[in-house]
Amino acid sequence: MYSNTAQQRYHLLIVVCIPLWYTSLISFAFPRISRVGGFACAKRTAEANGGSVLRTEGGEPVSGKISASIMCSDALNLEADVRAFEKLGVEYLHVDIMDGCFVPNYAFGTDLVKRLKGATAIPLDIHLLIDRPERKLDWFAFGENDIVSFHCESTQCPGRIIRMIKDRGAQAMVALNPETPPRALEEVEYTLDAILIMTVNPGFAGQMLVESTIGKIALLRKMYPGVVIEADGNVSFENAVRMRAAGADIFVAGSSSIFSPGGLEANMQKLRECIV
Repeated sequence: MYSNTAQQRYHLLIVVCIPLWYTSLISFAFPRISRVGGFACAKRTAEANGGSVLRTEGGEPVSGKISASIMCSDALNLEADVRAFEKLGVEYLHVDIMDGCFVPNYAFGTDLVKRLKGATAIPLDIHLLIDRPERKLDWFAFGENDIVSFHCESTQCPGRIIRMIKDRGAQAMVALNPETPPRALEEVEYTLDAILIMTVNPGFAGQMLVESTIGKIALLRKMYPGVVIEADGNVSFENAVRMRAAGADIFVAGSSSIFSPGGLEANMQKLRECIV
């Protein structure tokens, strides 16, 4: 028979060792994400500036991608802008959906998304700035090659929303407001395809950059080396360089860059040079 002291030591060993063994097993079976969701197969390599860039399997760097903000376009000449984006090779059309509740503004709706989906082959980058997106996701037209982002602050069932998006062939992106910490992604870190980092407070165009979000991009890049990161808010030419160096891959371009004075074509070329 064991003495009381021996039994206590045995029980303590079990209490301490089993959780450690379990944690090690989970870490081995499910390592922190080091993939690129449903996007082009690629990998990351560290750069001298401390950031990282997406590279193909052959080692070639993948240039940053532009998601043109429809919100900043001329509403009365939207089709002309879409045709210009097609000619200029824009990778995505960023469509902000605002309900006046999650953010203090209204913007676009189901009909515009449906019309855009039928009018152009450019994939849509649908940004849901709405409460309870799980109740409204079926209202929107999207599918293969599109991106659908929702805010983790807007729902209590992010995993369900990710499954709903993926079931329709689109890429699931989780958005974080400037003040939302990266740990908010822990619940869904093994299922998300991409992360959208708001670099301004959401709701309106033309806002000033929240400086701390540059560091947030760099931090999330280290945490999730293979996940695509999108930067949204005050993506000026100067800020785009900094965001790219921190590790961003997709840049929501609006009034601070492509729609600024100088002309759409010239501004597009300038932004391309900032995010190579």
